[in-house]
Amino acid sequence: MTTTQTWADLYRDLHAHPELSFQETRTAGIVAERLAALGFEVTTGVGVTGVVGVLANGDGPTVLLRADMDALPVEERTGLDYASTQRGVSDEGVDVAVMHACGHDVHVTCLLGACAALAEDRTTWTGTVLAVFQPAEEKGTGAQAMIEDGLFSRFPTPVVVLGQHVAPLPAGVIGLRSGPTFAAADTLRITLHGQGAHGSRPEASVDPIVMAAATVMRLQTIVSREVGGAETAVVTVGTIHAGSAANIIPADAELVLNVRTFTDDVRSRVIDAIGRIARAEAAASGAPREPDIESLNSFPAVVNDPDAVERTRGALQEAAGFVVDPGSITGSEDVGMLASAAGAPCVYWLLGGAEHSAFEGATTMEQLAERVRTIPSNHSPLFAPVIEPTLTVGIAALVAAAREWLRADGP
Repeated sequence: MTTTQTWADLYRDLHAHPELSFQETRTAGIVAERLAALGFEVTTGVGVTGVVGVLANGDGPTVLLRADMDALPVEERTGLDYASTQRGVSDEGVDVAVMHACGHDVHVTCLLGACAALAEDRTTWTGTVLAVFQPAEEKGTGAQAMIEDGLFSRFPTPVVVLGQHVAPLPAGVIGLRSGPTFAAADTLRITLHGQGAHGSRPEASVDPIVMAAATVMRLQTIVSREVGGAETAVVTVGTIHAGSAANIIPADAELVLNVRTFTDDVRSRVIDAIGRIARAEAAASGAPREPDIESLNSFPAVVNDPDAVERTRGALQEAAGFVVDPGSITGSEDVGMLASAAGAPCVYWLLGGAEHSAFEGATTMEQLAERVRTIPSNHSPLFAPVIEPTLTVGIAALVAAAREWLRADGP
């Protein structure tokens, strides 16, 4: 019989040993070993480092439970005694600090806990549990990698895709909504071409750094001047790379952008505007040629099926005791790709992981939202979900949702 302490110890271990996207070999090994011990049929290496566990318990539907495993190139500053000191090598070959700054260690722990609970008590459900431990969510390519590796041809096709994401809500609170829930995400690389020269002779150059600076500033007008007040979009320039020395004007500058939208129309308008602005600023600077604009990754919005949400809501309410509507979330997730590929509805919810003391005195949703804005969030080097009641509620939520869809007495 597993205990609360067992899951807390596992969480601390996973938190202290994060791994970058498609490098989750240690995590995958732990997952595979534990699933096998529970009686699951285990397949490793699905979509590079993904793990799939199948537990059949008589006739009935298949339910997919999903957790992502990868971490981020972030240097942890939480001060926890189990804080990560790990380092890794990025896709660009750069040595980087690595941290579970998005809570995927919580997700893995909770799904393993749910698998244990479902395996230990099979009297209340019938059918098949498909446990999917996915790599590379942070790159937006992990779900697609598993799909292309035969996830739904090699394993049973589910009737629903269920999962959760830890967030800076009060620990143990569930955030659930119908319809578009997580934003679509696009990552673009813009390479601006100038003309290099000595730093003392700028008149002999077409300076791509100045061109890049002008482009960054003009990009800020897309959301404020081209997206309607009732619509939602985010355009973030996440990296700028140019130059190698103070006295050299480089020939090129590179911007990498991230875009978040909820509708195809807004997405199309924003991406078109990015290209228009980059080309116009290049022309205004006298660039020798147009910029190169490359899509690095793209994945759709997560849309929670309304009927499936309503079916699952009662189970989550029973597990957590408190379910709120968090509103649309501009963060993105590739879990929706799994549901689309399976032709199944998706129900994906937020799992609160923040200290209750941070919300003391908040009695309305507006006050709750205000407090959320003041505490470290996902991707912050200070992001540190409290262990309890986060893990207990996260495990219970997955178990309750799975049992609702695998009820021995039928829906």
